[in-house]
Amino acid sequence: MTLYQKTDSAVAALSKEQFRVTQENGTERAGTGEHLYNEKAGVYVDIVSGEPLFASSDKFESGCGWPSFTKPIETGNVTELRDGTHGMVRTEVRSAGGDSHLGHVFTDGPVDRGGLRYCINSASLRFIHRDEMEGEGYGAYIDQVEEGV
Repeated sequence: MTLYQKTDSAVAALSKEQFRVTQENGTERAGTGEHLYNEKAGVYVDIVSGEPLFASSDKFESGCGWPSFTKPIETGNVTELRDGTHGMVRTEVRSAGGDSHLGHVFTDGPVDRGGLRYCINSASLRFIHRDEMEGEGYGAYIDQVEEGV
């Protein structure tokens, strides 16, 4: 059993866009997400369950229009599913505990960092700055987040 789970109150607190993306498998418009250009040090967590998903140190500019990461902060916190919608076959990424739709993973990421590109909707994420991680219960991940910024 995971510590992080979806609750009715968390789902009820979502904005319309967050609900559409996380609960209805939506995709935000390219270039519009609030975390796309965030360069601050911290951790990205599921907007619904709070489970830690990605570290800022694994974020990179891919030019695709969505925040991109080379790997999850905890592999067990994301699940990958075959997605055959929109006339193509892709790999969908969901949060394990919250079952939120996050985005998709592709094999065109930086080769020197594993070759993966986790293309993630900002609407599915909440960013926690490094300075606030300990107080919000994410202190165990500080060593995976670069200092500064």
